Parts: sequence; structure tokens; C-alpha cells
Amino acid sequence: MDVKNKIGRIGILVGGGSAPGINSVIHAVTMEAYRNHCTVMGIYDGFKHLMEGNLIGIELTPEIVGYIYLEGGSILHSARANPTKSPEALRQCVTTLKDAGIDALVSIGGDDTVYSASQVARYAQEIMGVDLRSVHVPKTIDNDLPLPGDIPTFGYETAREVGTRLVMNLKRDSSTMRHWFLVLSMGRNAGHLALGVGQGATSTITLIPEEWSGREIRLHEVVDILVTTMLMRLTEGKPYGVVVLAEGILENLSREDLNTLSHVERDEHGHIRLPDVNFLDILKDEIDKELAGYGIRLKIVKHILGYELRCAPPCALDIEYTRGLGGAAVEFLLNGGTSAIITLQQGQMVPIPYQDMIKQETGRTEVRMVDRNSYRYTTAYKFMTRLKPEHNADNLLFEKLAELTHLTVKQFKERYGYLMK
Repeated sequence: MDVKNKIGRIGILVGGGSAPGINSVIHAVTMEAYRNHCTVMGIYDGFKHLMEGNLIGIELTPEIVGYIYLEGGSILHSARANPTKSPEALRQCVTTLKDAGIDALVSIGGDDTVYSASQVARYAQEIMGVDLRSVHVPKTIDNDLPLPGDIPTFGYETAREVGTRLVMNLKRDSSTMRHWFLVLSMGRNAGHLALGVGQGATSTITLIPEEWSGREIRLHEVVDILVTTMLMRLTEGKPYGVVVLAEGILENLSREDLNTLSHVERDEHGHIRLPDVNFLDILKDEIDKELAGYGIRLKIVKHILGYELRCAPPCALDIEYTRGLGGAAVEFLLNGGTSAIITLQQGQMVPIPYQDMIKQETGRTEVRMVDRNSYRYTTAYKFMTRLKPEHNADNLLFEKLAELTHLTVKQFKERYGYLMK
């Protein structure tokens, strides 16, 4: 029997946060499957209902998916349900899928979803002896999955574009109203999105967790960097600017400082619910106090840049990219493939086995961080207003800063000189 005839029904689900292009993947999977005489079951809410022994969804057809590739969001919704928490949840997922006649599962999501999908596939094969093929399409606007060759994750380009336009508007408002914006950008561990948005909008300064190179991030150092940036702008007669911060700074903040944050909640995978943490309030208060000590008062406005990026209509690049990924996922399954992440490299489909991407000790993929030695980062750094090593010899600048803060040059350097190392 031809291998393609062994798959009659494909299931597809979405896990984790939204990203522009999800619907485009769903569209491509449906169209490619129907071209090969397979039916597609769209499963609502990720693994949530499967874990409970229920399959809640809709049979997808070319008519239903129509033009959804132009739309943001997910017609199948999404959830962060984690079936790896118990063997019973894994068994329920496998049993429910097989009872529904599903021979292969396409999952769309980030590192948590790919781990869940890999464990469902492993449990099916190794524990239950069930042939359930599995393929994962990686997505995250954070762009921090370790795809080879610096390949972006789908959704990133759209999120960066939308974020850049929004920060450009804030930048104009900042100069018009003469105040500062503190903008917290999504990006749980890595600073790709914040850096892309900051560089695209030419923000005054962009801070990403990679600057700390694995050492603890202390709140006082973040405050000192931003205070000196604001002081440098004041020496130019500019009491305004835009700061872009990656939320990974909060994720990597020292435990001592984290303990000062109130109402810290965690999701099903143990992550801090970053949007619910009052990080910007704390940061603003600390900056205000530091400046007040020098008799300086600046208006600071807080803004979180996040949810409005996730369900934006995908840009042309992400539409083309995701339609390719969805089609490649189905082709991979029909040709007998399983247990792999689909990538497109140099125009060709390249599946990467789950075991090559997922670290067994953590159950997650490696996080791709911003390379601070890259030309991309060094270019962005050059445009930032902040104390840098080259300022060490700029006596005129320190005289202005000292006068502004009513300190001597020596006192100012003793207080903030460490930032130039």
C-alpha cells in the first residue's frame, strides 16, 4: 500500500500564545491534506479537552479555511494546557485521538507545545504501541527558538513591524508632550523582539537581558542605566525619550529583587505571568526617587507592548513563510515522517527530530539569545543614548552631568562610573 494512503485523518491544534500566521498554517495544512485526499480535524484549545478525554473541534474544509491566512489570531483558539503533568493525561490524549480516527497530529506552538507534542507521540508509540505520527510547526513572536541559520520563527516579523509602528507613534508623542515612555516589550527570555522594535523605531535606548550575559540582573543597575540616559538627554535640552525594555529583564531579575514584586502568579508551565507583574510601576518609582534626589522631575509614562502584537494580521513575509511550513508539515507526514519540527532552510523543507531540539533534562528547547557580538546588536548599541566606555574621556559631558546633579565630576563618576565598564 502506498504510504500516503495510510493517513486518512490529520488533527491540528494550537498551543501557547498567539502569533501572526497561525491561521495561515491551518489553511495550508487543510489545503495540502485535501489535495492528498485526507480529512483534517481542527481541535479547539490545544491539548485542553484531549486531556479530559474529549475531542472538541471542527472538520476543516477548503471552504471553511477560505481566506483565513489573511487574518490574525487562531480559528482553533489556543490554550496552555500541559498533558505532560501526568501519565493519565497523556493516555487520554492518545486514546481520544485514536478513537476519533486521527492518524497524525500537527501541533503549532512554542517550546512548551513542542515538548507536549513530543511526549504525546512518545507515549503513543512506546507505552501504548499506537502509530500516531507527529509533526510540529514552531511559532513565537519572541523569535527565541533555536532554529538553525538564524531562521526567524513565524510571527516575529509581523510583531516587529507592528511594534515598531506603535513605538514610532510613542516617540512622536514623547517629543510633542516632552515626557518619557517606558515600554515593556514581550520576549520572555531573549531580547530579539525588543531589539528589533527598538532599532526599527530608533528608540532612545533598548535594554535586553543578554547585556548581563548570564549574571543576575539587579534592579538598581537597570535604574542607574536609565537615570543616566535621562540625564544625558537633559544636557541636550531634551526632557523626553523612549525606553524599550525586554520583559526578559524581569524574568532574569535577581531573586532578591523579585521578592519585592507583589502578586507574582505563575502559569501552568511554571512561568511568571509577566504581564501581571507591576515591574514598570516599580521601575518608574525607583527612577523618580533617584531623579528627585537631584532636584529633577520628569514625567514618565508606562506602556506594555504585547497583546496587540500577537493577533495582528500577518505581513506578506509571514503569510508566505507559514503557508510553506503548513504544506511542508503535511508532506512530511504523508511521506512517513514523524516526531520532528518542520523548518524551511534555503528554500527546502528540513525536519529536525524532536530529540535533537529538546533538552531531556529540562523538557524544553534551547533558548536562542541575541548575539551581542553580532553586527545587528553593535549597530543598535551605537544609536543608543547611554553611558558607554568611550565616554570615560569626555570631560565636558561629565562636567554637564555633574552640574545637573549638583555633584562633583569625581562624585558622579564614583556613583555611575561602573556603567562604562
